[in-house]
Amino acid sequence: MTTPAADDRLIVAMDVPNAIAGLKLAEQLGDAVSFYKIGLGMLTGGGLALANELKQEHGKKIFLDMKLFDIGATVENAVHGLAQFDLDFLTVHGDPYVVRAAKEGAAGKDLKILAVTILTSLDREDLDGALIKPGEIKDLVQERAGNALAAGADGVIASPQEAALIRALPEAEGKLIVTPGVRPVGADLGDQKRVTTPAQALASGVDHIVVGRPIWQASAPRAAAEDILREMNSPQAKSPN
Repeated sequence: MTTPAADDRLIVAMDVPNAIAGLKLAEQLGDAVSFYKIGLGMLTGGGLALANELKQEHGKKIFLDMKLFDIGATVENAVHGLAQFDLDFLTVHGDPYVVRAAKEGAAGKDLKILAVTILTSLDREDLDGALIKPGEIKDLVQERAGNALAAGADGVIASPQEAALIRALPEAEGKLIVTPGVRPVGADLGDQKRVTTPAQALASGVDHIVVGRPIWQASAPRAAAEDILREMNSPQAKSPN
């Protein structure tokens, strides 16, 4: 069996406790993985230092998943500070004023601002509890995505189940769609509720898939990543368009 090459379309979520565990995982994955997501859960465990080390010393791409949400001035200042780390992706909540502030903070840098539509861990019952307006999730996601992209977002975070709807928006032309909630066939769903396989996600028109536990919880993380890479390059992963 041939060893697949690293593919920037695969982003591995480093949902591990701290930077030491993150470096160990990166060593295990080696040159099979070129793109990592570091989230809020690792922020107090050396997440920014790990992001900087992986970027500057190992040549990896970094997706900083902070989901920033605050008044505009605070978001702008926070993004301006984070942009100095020369990272690749940063998430903010998809409210238009947040997106506009984040783009101001990232001005002059290559950091791409990705807007969160509706978290893939949420279902309609969760939205009702948060007093989000009625409607099908897919319709709300499409509406939020369109508003965020119109406000200047470089892309959106959305479930693969809504990717085709977002890709059909005129505002989505040339923009990125990044999808968490991706699980290989047979993998545990964990806390995700709107999921699909890597091949299905890519076929629906997404640009990057984010995979965490199926890789870092595997007994052989590199082999798990390579299996996903093979699926990503299978005929089933080709978009019909």
